[in-house]
Amino acid sequence: MKAALVLETGKVLMGESFGATGEAFGEVVFNTGMTGYQEVLTDPSYAGQMVCMTYPLIGNYGINRLDDQSEKVQVQGFIVKESARNPSHWQLEKNLSRTLAQSGVVGIKGIDTRALTRMIREHGVLRGVITTELEHLDALIPRLQAWLVPADVVAKVSTPEIYSLPPAQIEKDLFHVVVVDFGIKSNILKAMQESGFRLTVVPHSTSAEQILELHPDGVFLSNGPGDPKEVGVGIETIRGLLGKRPIFGICLGHQLLSLALGGDTYKMKFGHRGGNQPVQDLLTKKVTITSQNHGYAIAEESLEQTPLQVTHRNLNDQSVEGVKHRDLPVFSVQYHPEAGPGPSESLYLFEEFAQLMQEGRANDAS
Repeated sequence: MKAALVLETGKVLMGESFGATGEAFGEVVFNTGMTGYQEVLTDPSYAGQMVCMTYPLIGNYGINRLDDQSEKVQVQGFIVKESARNPSHWQLEKNLSRTLAQSGVVGIKGIDTRALTRMIREHGVLRGVITTELEHLDALIPRLQAWLVPADVVAKVSTPEIYSLPPAQIEKDLFHVVVVDFGIKSNILKAMQESGFRLTVVPHSTSAEQILELHPDGVFLSNGPGDPKEVGVGIETIRGLLGKRPIFGICLGHQLLSLALGGDTYKMKFGHRGGNQPVQDLLTKKVTITSQNHGYAIAEESLEQTPLQVTHRNLNDQSVEGVKHRDLPVFSVQYHPEAGPGPSESLYLFEEFAQLMQEGRANDAS
Protein backbone atom coordinates (compact mmCIF):
# COMPACT_ATOMS: atom_id res chain seq x y z
CA MET A 1 0.00 0.00 0.00
CA LYS A 2 1.27 3.46 -0.89
CA ALA A 3 1.70 6.14 1.76
CA ALA A 4 2.70 9.78 1.81
CA LEU A 5 4.51 12.09 4.21
CA VAL A 6 3.21 15.64 3.84
CA LEU A 7 5.21 18.47 5.44
CA GLU A 8 4.03 21.94 6.44
CA THR A 9 6.30 23.38 3.74
CA GLY A 10 4.06 21.72 1.13
CA LYS A 11 6.63 19.05 0.31
CA VAL A 12 5.15 15.59 -0.29
CA LEU A 13 7.32 12.46 0.00
CA MET A 14 5.83 9.28 -1.41
CA GLY A 15 6.62 5.84 -0.01
CA GLU A 16 5.07 2.61 1.18
CA SER A 17 2.92 1.99 4.22
CA PHE A 18 4.01 -0.27 7.03
CA GLY A 19 2.45 -0.63 10.43
CA ALA A 20 -1.05 0.78 10.86
CA THR A 21 -3.06 2.50 8.12
CA GLY A 22 -4.80 5.87 8.31
CA GLU A 23 -3.22 9.22 9.11
CA ALA A 24 -1.21 10.72 11.95
CA PHE A 25 -0.06 14.27 12.70
CA GLY A 26 3.09 15.15 14.63
CA GLU A 27 6.40 16.98 14.73
CA VAL A 28 8.90 15.35 12.38
CA VAL A 29 12.33 14.87 13.98
CA PHE A 30 15.34 12.71 13.17
CA ASN A 31 17.38 10.27 15.25
CA THR A 32 20.98 9.40 14.33
CA GLY A 33 21.20 6.07 16.18
CA MET A 34 22.42 3.05 14.21
CA THR A 35 20.67 0.73 16.67
CA GLY A 36 18.05 1.13 19.36
CA TYR A 37 14.95 1.70 17.25
CA GLN A 38 12.83 -0.21 19.78
CA GLU A 39 14.01 2.03 22.60
CA VAL A 40 13.21 5.06 20.44
CA LEU A 41 9.70 3.80 19.70
CA THR A 42 8.89 3.23 23.37
CA ASP A 43 10.69 6.25 24.89
CA PRO A 44 8.05 8.59 26.40
CA SER A 45 10.23 11.58 25.47
CA TYR A 46 9.10 11.02 21.85
CA ALA A 47 5.40 11.39 22.67
CA GLY A 48 3.75 13.57 20.02
CA GLN A 49 6.57 13.21 17.50
CA MET A 50 7.17 11.32 14.26
CA VAL A 51 10.71 9.99 14.14
CA CYS A 52 12.85 9.64 11.02
CA MET A 53 15.72 7.21 11.50
CA THR A 54 18.82 8.38 9.60
CA TYR A 55 20.37 4.89 9.54
CA PRO A 56 18.99 3.29 6.33
CA LEU A 57 18.08 -0.26 7.48
CA ILE A 58 15.77 -0.48 10.48
CA GLY A 59 14.16 -3.53 12.09
CA ASN A 60 16.92 -6.03 11.28
CA TYR A 61 16.99 -7.57 14.77
CA GLY A 62 13.25 -7.37 15.39
CA ILE A 63 11.41 -6.51 18.58
CA ASN A 64 11.48 -8.10 22.05
CA ARG A 65 9.75 -7.19 25.28
CA LEU A 66 13.04 -6.77 27.21
CA ASP A 67 14.07 -3.57 25.43
CA ASP A 68 10.82 -1.66 25.84
CA GLN A 69 11.30 1.66 27.66
CA SER A 70 7.63 1.99 28.61
CA GLU A 71 4.42 0.01 28.37
CA LYS A 72 3.60 1.03 24.81
CA VAL A 73 4.88 2.59 21.60
CA GLN A 74 4.99 6.35 22.20
CA VAL A 75 5.77 7.89 18.80
CA GLN A 76 3.06 9.36 16.57
CA GLY A 77 4.63 7.95 13.42
CA PHE A 78 7.78 6.20 12.20
CA ILE A 79 9.81 7.00 9.07
CA VAL A 80 12.52 4.73 7.63
CA LYS A 81 14.41 4.20 4.40
CA GLU A 82 14.10 0.40 4.53
CA SER A 83 12.29 -1.88 6.95
CA ALA A 84 13.90 -5.32 7.29
CA ARG A 85 11.61 -8.05 5.99
CA ASN A 86 13.32 -10.97 7.72
CA PRO A 87 14.76 -9.86 11.08
CA SER A 88 17.08 -12.22 12.93
CA HIS A 89 18.05 -12.29 16.60
CA TRP A 90 18.01 -14.89 19.35
CA GLN A 91 15.59 -12.72 21.40
CA LEU A 92 13.31 -11.94 18.44
CA GLU A 93 9.58 -12.05 19.27
CA LYS A 94 7.98 -10.08 16.43
CA ASN A 95 8.93 -7.74 13.62
CA LEU A 96 8.80 -3.97 13.48
CA SER A 97 5.82 -3.66 11.13
CA ARG A 98 3.64 -5.93 13.27
CA THR A 99 4.59 -3.97 16.39
CA LEU A 100 3.55 -0.68 14.81
CA ALA A 101 0.30 -2.17 13.48
CA GLN A 102 -0.65 -3.60 16.88
CA SER A 103 0.07 -0.22 18.47
CA GLY A 104 -1.97 1.72 15.91
CA VAL A 105 1.10 3.67 14.78
CA VAL A 106 1.35 4.72 11.14
CA GLY A 107 4.71 4.16 9.46
CA ILE A 108 6.20 5.00 6.07
CA LYS A 109 9.18 3.38 4.36
CA GLY A 110 10.95 3.74 1.04
CA ILE A 111 11.42 7.52 1.18
CA ASP A 112 14.74 9.38 0.99
CA THR A 113 15.44 9.79 4.70
CA ARG A 114 18.72 11.57 3.95
CA ALA A 115 16.85 14.26 2.00
CA LEU A 116 14.24 14.54 4.79
CA THR A 117 16.97 14.96 7.40
CA ARG A 118 18.55 17.74 5.33
CA MET A 119 15.15 19.48 5.14
CA ILE A 120 14.81 19.38 8.93
CA ARG A 121 18.36 20.66 9.39
CA GLU A 122 17.60 23.51 6.99
CA HIS A 123 14.09 24.48 8.12
CA GLY A 124 14.07 23.16 11.68
CA VAL A 125 11.60 20.67 13.14
CA LEU A 126 8.62 20.42 10.79
CA ARG A 127 5.00 19.53 11.38
CA GLY A 128 3.97 16.62 9.22
CA VAL A 129 1.31 14.02 8.53
CA ILE A 130 1.75 10.44 7.40
CA THR A 131 -1.27 9.12 5.51
CA THR A 132 -2.37 6.10 3.52
CA GLU A 133 -5.39 8.05 2.24
CA LEU A 134 -3.92 9.59 -0.92
CA GLU A 135 -6.99 10.99 -2.69
CA HIS A 136 -6.80 14.54 -1.31
CA LEU A 137 -3.22 15.24 -0.31
CA ASP A 138 -3.52 18.97 -1.08
CA ALA A 139 -6.27 19.29 1.50
CA LEU A 140 -3.89 18.07 4.20
CA ILE A 141 -1.59 21.09 3.97
CA PRO A 142 -4.01 23.70 5.44
CA ARG A 143 -5.05 21.18 8.10
CA LEU A 144 -1.41 20.61 8.92
CA GLN A 145 -0.60 24.30 9.10
CA ALA A 146 -3.53 24.77 11.49
CA TRP A 147 -2.49 21.80 13.64
CA LEU A 148 -1.02 22.73 17.04
CA VAL A 149 1.59 20.72 18.92
CA PRO A 150 -0.08 19.31 22.08
CA ALA A 151 0.78 21.43 25.10
CA ASP A 152 1.08 19.28 28.24
CA VAL A 153 2.22 15.90 26.94
CA VAL A 154 3.95 15.09 30.24
CA ALA A 155 0.59 14.45 31.90
CA LYS A 156 -0.10 11.75 29.31
CA VAL A 157 3.11 9.78 29.87
CA SER A 158 3.76 10.17 33.62
CA THR A 159 2.80 7.36 35.97
CA PRO A 160 -0.75 7.80 37.34
CA GLU A 161 0.17 6.37 40.74
CA ILE A 162 3.11 5.89 43.08
CA TYR A 163 5.09 2.65 42.88
CA SER A 164 8.32 1.33 44.39
CA LEU A 165 11.33 -0.55 43.03
CA PRO A 166 14.00 -2.30 45.13
CA PRO A 167 17.74 -2.02 44.48
CA ALA A 168 19.17 -4.65 42.14
CA GLN A 169 20.84 -6.33 45.10
CA ILE A 170 18.77 -6.20 48.29
CA GLU A 171 21.86 -6.32 50.50
CA LYS A 172 23.08 -3.11 48.84
CA ASP A 173 20.16 -0.86 49.75
CA LEU A 174 22.25 2.31 49.91
CA PHE A 175 19.86 5.22 49.39
CA HIS A 176 16.15 5.93 49.03
CA VAL A 177 15.48 8.10 45.96
CA VAL A 178 12.16 9.63 44.96
CA VAL A 179 11.90 9.73 41.16
CA VAL A 180 9.61 12.42 39.77
CA ASP A 181 8.29 10.81 36.59
CA PHE A 182 7.98 13.31 33.73
CA GLY A 183 8.19 10.43 31.21
CA ILE A 184 10.98 8.20 32.46
CA LYS A 185 12.63 5.36 30.54
CA SER A 186 12.85 1.94 32.19
CA ASN A 187 16.61 1.76 31.51
CA ILE A 188 17.16 4.80 33.73
CA LEU A 189 15.27 3.14 36.57
CA LYS A 190 17.34 -0.04 36.10
CA ALA A 191 20.59 1.93 36.19
CA MET A 192 19.62 3.52 39.49
CA GLN A 193 18.59 0.16 40.93
CA GLU A 194 21.98 -1.22 39.94
CA SER A 195 23.59 1.75 41.69
CA GLY A 196 22.04 0.56 44.95
CA PHE A 197 19.11 2.97 45.05
CA ARG A 198 15.70 2.02 46.41
CA LEU A 199 13.20 3.93 44.28
CA THR A 200 9.81 5.47 44.86
CA VAL A 201 8.42 6.70 41.55
CA VAL A 202 5.80 9.45 41.82
CA PRO A 203 3.55 11.25 39.29
CA HIS A 204 4.75 14.50 37.75
CA SER A 205 2.11 16.44 39.70
CA THR A 206 3.34 15.33 43.14
CA SER A 207 4.00 18.30 45.43
CA ALA A 208 7.22 18.98 47.32
CA GLU A 209 5.42 18.36 50.62
CA GLN A 210 4.23 14.92 49.46
CA ILE A 211 7.73 14.02 48.31
CA LEU A 212 9.34 15.07 51.60
CA GLU A 213 6.78 12.98 53.53
CA LEU A 214 8.36 9.91 51.82
CA HIS A 215 11.66 10.73 53.59
CA PRO A 216 13.98 10.31 50.61
CA ASP A 217 17.75 10.68 50.69
CA GLY A 218 17.54 12.44 47.33
CA VAL A 219 15.19 13.42 44.50
CA PHE A 220 15.67 12.53 40.82
CA LEU A 221 14.02 14.60 38.07
CA SER A 222 13.46 12.44 35.00
CA ASN A 223 13.47 12.90 31.26
CA GLY A 224 10.23 13.59 29.42
CA PRO A 225 8.60 15.14 26.33
CA GLY A 226 7.51 18.58 25.28
CA ASP A 227 8.13 22.21 26.18
CA PRO A 228 9.48 22.53 29.75
CA LYS A 229 7.62 25.82 30.23
CA GLU A 230 4.35 23.89 29.99
CA VAL A 231 5.23 21.82 33.09
CA GLY A 232 4.45 24.48 35.67
CA VAL A 233 3.55 22.02 38.41
CA GLY A 234 6.98 20.41 38.15
CA ILE A 235 8.73 23.78 38.37
CA GLU A 236 6.83 24.63 41.56
CA THR A 237 7.66 21.23 43.06
CA ILE A 238 11.36 21.73 42.41
CA ARG A 239 11.31 25.15 44.06
CA GLY A 240 9.80 23.57 47.15
CA LEU A 241 12.55 20.94 47.29
CA LEU A 242 15.57 23.22 46.95
CA GLY A 243 17.73 23.08 50.04
CA LYS A 244 15.67 20.21 51.50
CA ARG A 245 17.26 17.23 49.69
CA PRO A 246 19.99 16.61 47.09
CA ILE A 247 18.54 16.86 43.57
CA PHE A 248 19.74 15.32 40.30
CA GLY A 249 17.94 16.11 37.04
CA ILE A 250 18.35 14.85 33.49
CA CYS A 251 16.94 15.94 30.12
CA LEU A 252 13.54 17.59 30.81
CA GLY A 253 14.36 17.52 34.53
CA HIS A 254 17.53 19.49 33.74
CA GLN A 255 15.50 22.16 31.94
CA LEU A 256 12.85 22.33 34.68
CA LEU A 257 15.54 22.78 37.33
CA SER A 258 16.97 25.79 35.51
CA LEU A 259 13.51 27.30 35.06
CA ALA A 260 12.83 26.82 38.78
CA LEU A 261 15.98 28.79 39.60
CA GLY A 262 15.26 31.71 37.29
CA GLY A 263 16.81 30.51 34.03
CA ASP A 264 15.18 30.31 30.62
CA THR A 265 14.86 27.72 27.85
CA TYR A 266 14.46 27.88 24.08
CA LYS A 267 13.36 25.54 21.30
CA MET A 268 16.31 24.27 19.29
CA LYS A 269 16.27 24.23 15.51
CA PHE A 270 16.35 20.44 15.24
CA GLY A 271 17.49 19.23 18.66
CA HIS A 272 19.79 16.42 19.72
CA ARG A 273 18.50 12.89 19.16
CA GLY A 274 20.84 9.91 19.03
CA GLY A 275 23.68 8.15 20.79
CA ASN A 276 26.65 10.08 19.45
CA GLN A 277 26.62 13.56 21.04
CA PRO A 278 30.06 14.72 22.35
CA VAL A 279 29.91 16.51 25.71
CA GLN A 280 32.81 18.09 27.60
CA ASP A 281 33.01 18.36 31.38
CA LEU A 282 34.30 21.92 31.81
CA LEU A 283 35.85 21.11 35.19
CA THR A 284 37.87 18.04 34.18
CA LYS A 285 38.06 18.78 30.41
CA LYS A 286 37.06 15.14 29.83
CA VAL A 287 34.88 14.44 26.78
CA THR A 288 32.22 11.72 26.80
CA ILE A 289 29.93 10.50 24.03
CA THR A 290 26.35 10.69 25.20
CA SER A 291 22.84 9.56 24.30
CA GLN A 292 20.33 12.40 23.98
CA ASN A 293 16.73 13.07 23.05
CA HIS A 294 15.57 16.65 23.39
CA GLY A 295 14.33 19.58 21.36
CA TYR A 296 14.72 22.30 24.01
CA ALA A 297 17.81 23.65 25.75
CA ILE A 298 18.83 26.07 28.48
CA ALA A 299 19.60 29.63 27.37
CA GLU A 300 23.07 30.15 28.79
CA GLU A 301 22.81 33.93 29.07
CA SER A 302 19.74 33.49 31.31
CA LEU A 303 21.86 31.78 33.97
CA GLU A 304 23.96 34.86 34.75
CA GLN A 305 21.56 36.06 37.45
CA THR A 306 20.94 32.60 38.90
CA PRO A 307 22.91 30.46 41.40
CA LEU A 308 23.69 27.96 38.64
CA GLN A 309 27.00 27.52 36.87
CA VAL A 310 27.56 25.69 33.59
CA THR A 311 29.49 22.42 34.04
CA HIS A 312 29.09 20.65 30.68
CA ARG A 313 28.96 21.80 27.07
CA ASN A 314 28.00 20.17 23.77
CA LEU A 315 31.00 20.23 21.45
CA ASN A 316 28.89 20.25 18.27
CA ASP A 317 26.95 23.45 18.93
CA GLN A 318 28.30 24.71 22.31
CA SER A 319 24.87 24.41 23.98
CA VAL A 320 24.57 23.92 27.75
CA GLU A 321 24.71 20.24 28.73
CA GLY A 322 25.10 20.45 32.49
CA VAL A 323 24.71 22.83 35.44
CA LYS A 324 25.19 22.75 39.18
CA HIS A 325 24.11 24.98 42.06
CA ARG A 326 26.88 27.06 43.57
CA ASP A 327 25.79 26.40 47.15
CA LEU A 328 23.27 23.55 47.29
CA PRO A 329 23.67 19.82 46.45
CA VAL A 330 21.83 20.24 43.16
CA PHE A 331 23.01 19.39 39.65
CA SER A 332 21.65 18.29 36.28
CA VAL A 333 22.67 17.20 32.78
CA GLN A 334 20.92 17.40 29.44
CA TYR A 335 21.74 13.84 28.39
CA HIS A 336 20.79 10.33 29.56
CA PRO A 337 23.47 8.91 31.90
CA GLU A 338 22.42 5.28 31.35
CA ALA A 339 22.39 5.72 27.56
CA GLY A 340 20.21 2.77 26.68
CA PRO A 341 20.92 2.34 23.84
CA GLY A 342 24.28 4.00 23.45
CA PRO A 343 27.54 4.53 25.35
CA SER A 344 27.70 4.05 29.12
CA GLU A 345 30.50 6.52 29.88
CA SER A 346 28.26 8.74 32.01
CA LEU A 347 27.12 6.23 34.63
CA TYR A 348 29.54 7.94 37.03
CA LEU A 349 26.90 10.64 37.49
CA PHE A 350 24.89 8.26 39.68
CA GLU A 351 28.00 7.90 41.84
CA GLU A 352 28.18 11.68 42.18
CA PHE A 353 24.51 11.72 43.18
CA ALA A 354 25.21 9.01 45.78
CA GLN A 355 28.07 11.09 47.18
CA LEU A 356 25.76 14.08 47.62
CA MET A 357 23.21 11.92 49.40
CA GLN A 358 25.92 10.48 51.67
CA GLU A 359 27.01 13.98 52.59
CA GLY A 360 23.38 14.91 53.22
CA ARG A 361 23.03 12.03 55.66
CA ALA A 362 26.18 13.10 57.49
CA ASN A 363 24.89 16.65 57.80
CA ASP A 364 21.54 15.43 59.15
CA ALA A 365 23.33 13.27 61.72
CA SER A 366 25.42 16.18 62.94
